[in-house]
Amino acid sequence: MGKRRKLIWQLYPSYLIIVVLSLTGMGLYSFKILKELSQEGLLANLQAQAFLVQELVKRSFSGDRWAELDKQLKRIGASTSTRITVILPSGKVVGDSHENPERMDNHAIRPEIKEALAGKPGSSTRYSLSLNADLAYFAVPVQRDGRVVGVIRTSVPITAFTQVLRPFFLEFFLAGIVILVLAAGVSLYVSRRMEKPIEQIQRGAARFAQGDLQFRVETPRSEELGALAESMNEMAAQLHQRLTTITQQRNELEAVLSAMVEAVLVLDTRERILRVNQSAEKLFQIDATKVRLRSVQEAIRNTDLHRFVTSTLAGRMLVEGEIVIIGDPDKFLQAHGVTLTDAGGHILGALIVLNDISRLRTVEKIRRDFVANVSHELKTPITSIKGFLETLKEGALNDPENAERFLDIVIKHTDRLSLIIEDLLSLSRIERDAEKGEIALETGSIKEVFEAVEKTCRDKAQPKNIRLEYAVDDGLNAEINLTLLEQAIVNLVDNAIKYSEPESSVKVEGHKARDEIVITVQDHGCGISRDHLARIFERFYRVDKARSRKVGGTGLGLSIVRHIVIAHGGRIEVESFIGRGSTFSIHLPA
Repeated sequence: MGKRRKLIWQLYPSYLIIVVLSLTGMGLYSFKILKELSQEGLLANLQAQAFLVQELVKRSFSGDRWAELDKQLKRIGASTSTRITVILPSGKVVGDSHENPERMDNHAIRPEIKEALAGKPGSSTRYSLSLNADLAYFAVPVQRDGRVVGVIRTSVPITAFTQVLRPFFLEFFLAGIVILVLAAGVSLYVSRRMEKPIEQIQRGAARFAQGDLQFRVETPRSEELGALAESMNEMAAQLHQRLTTITQQRNELEAVLSAMVEAVLVLDTRERILRVNQSAEKLFQIDATKVRLRSVQEAIRNTDLHRFVTSTLAGRMLVEGEIVIIGDPDKFLQAHGVTLTDAGGHILGALIVLNDISRLRTVEKIRRDFVANVSHELKTPITSIKGFLETLKEGALNDPENAERFLDIVIKHTDRLSLIIEDLLSLSRIERDAEKGEIALETGSIKEVFEAVEKTCRDKAQPKNIRLEYAVDDGLNAEINLTLLEQAIVNLVDNAIKYSEPESSVKVEGHKARDEIVITVQDHGCGISRDHLARIFERFYRVDKARSRKVGGTGLGLSIVRHIVIAHGGRIEVESFIGRGSTFSIHLPA
């Protein structure tokens, strides 16, 4: 591709060439016309002189006074600058205004002489050997009694014609230079005027290409360029409107995808990832910019997902399924897949939406475990009560010693049923009041709560000789429900006493850490295995079922504590080591 040139250097030289060619053509044509006119004038002048001389020398032919004729011709030629020659029909020259007739050749074969001897005027232009110059000749016959008795020929050098035209050529050349300069200036002006609007349109197109679609090209006066500029401005306006719409739609789509908790993947027909949202990035631990245009098999290591994508692309119907991500813990995903098609029905790719239902699975499992646990917890004492009552009915009632022992067992199991129902009602009431916002919180002293807990738990610790140690920062206050917070701490201390060895200690501390108030209950009991820590706050969940029933727990204490802490806008944490004890921490907003 050759080097590009500006439009002015393509138009301007063309204009100059046209002007030069026009001037040259006009000059040559003018020279031709002037030459012809000059030659015609010259021949007319020679003709007039020839006829004039014919009248002057006509009488000389009668007396053969050739010497006198020759002298007369030389006088006439000297005054007119015209060469005059008299030739006889034989071709002999008998007089000449410039040369000696005796030394001149026979002129019978000259073209103009032949025509004159034939009785009509003749003319020609040729080189003269005698004068060493190009001459124009004109000959007229001299007739007497209808017979040609001689020829009068006049001639002048062609240089005379050139001398006549020379001033004209000089003036024409100077006029041509002036015209050329003016034409060059006008051509430059016209070229610049043509180039300027085109440059404006070019700059506008460059601004449009750079994305500045709000720029507008100035409309030139030229109809064609004006229409082009208006079309470009209209195109820019439409493009700006469409890009604005597309950008707005894209931003809306980005906002929707970013706000979706479901993971979204968009793939092409070759199973390459075109787009993922933030939820998908977090779910599969990937970077959207790095996995773009990579196959799903390469970017995400999950066989279930690979099979689901293949199944989705294989059909046109909505595909549903379940995907499991193995980990700690496992994640269960509900998958929905559908193909993406264009207006012609051709498949462009697939849209995969993944909804994390791990929490639902966990809740479902907790619900099943709760139903099973509560059924078991209720069934055991009911079965015992029924069994001992039937024994009493069958005759043991008549045995006072056994009857009293059986009744004590029935009362014990009845009390256990009462405790379970009371804890269930308490837990249900706390959950209901927390959901409705009916739990009243007011500024209270943590120290007062600790004092109430100490009074309640003092008697429970004495049988095992367990030391209860309390420590709380002075002036430690929080927005609390005094009764519920006391119940939560009592449950924690009660558990600590139950599962601690005799002669050990239980520490209850309260302090402020940054923007939280932390209450800790630490024991030195058997500890809790790491596998059970995530579930100990579930209803009726027991780490050691046999031991829990032995110490008299209902399995609802920690669940009640958790819901009381949540109702206070806080959280509860636990740290435990087997054989070293456990530490429960309640974090409340300061």
